[in-house]
Amino acid sequence: MAVVISLGGSLINGTGTVDREFLKEFKDIALKSGESLGIVTGGGKNAREYASAAMEFCGNNFVADEVAVAATRLNAHLMLALFRDIAHPKVFKDFGKAAAALEGHKIVVMGGTIPGITTDTDSVLLAEAIGAKRLVNLSNVEGIYDSDPKMDPDAKKFEKMTHEELLAMAQKNDQRAPGTNFVFDMVACKLARRSKIELHFVGGKNIKDLEKAIKGKKHAGTIVGAP
Repeated sequence: MAVVISLGGSLINGTGTVDREFLKEFKDIALKSGESLGIVTGGGKNAREYASAAMEFCGNNFVADEVAVAATRLNAHLMLALFRDIAHPKVFKDFGKAAAALEGHKIVVMGGTIPGITTDTDSVLLAEAIGAKRLVNLSNVEGIYDSDPKMDPDAKKFEKMTHEELLAMAQKNDQRAPGTNFVFDMVACKLARRSKIELHFVGGKNIKDLEKAIKGKKHAGTIVGAP
């Protein structure tokens, strides 16, 4: 069964330097899982910085989103280098073509697709296209919390949630701006709910939990929509 991994850009390059050791460990764990994978890369700090500069220069949200999408695709090309001998040698924009390519390769890679659509949403659309019933969101957040853990030391992390509970939280935080959305975008939440896609939220600090999440097993993060 194919699984989609939504890989946060903050884990790829969160400080201005590519985290080579993290990515090597990510590759080892991803391959160890033995599953066919669709990997969708976010833009992280670079996308936010470039989008902010674009807005300052021209004041156009569409242009700022285009710049952010380009940053996600740069990270996607880095994934092709990481999985060079295994992945299909193209960063896809078309979900159907990506799904078809996965039939002959263990890994397909995507970045962002169109302005205004987050890579969260892209990852769920890819999951729908390939018929994946499980999606792993790997980011610098350790799971879903009832408040921002960076601001609230008493924030509670959820072990399990329903799609409806996650969507309710996402709706309160949706701003339609690069880098300002909830841990998982509202549209992505709705799409995951309609297709009953099991969501696993895992933090980069708990990278060894990635294989558990890919397999649908319990881990230190948050599981959404599990039976």
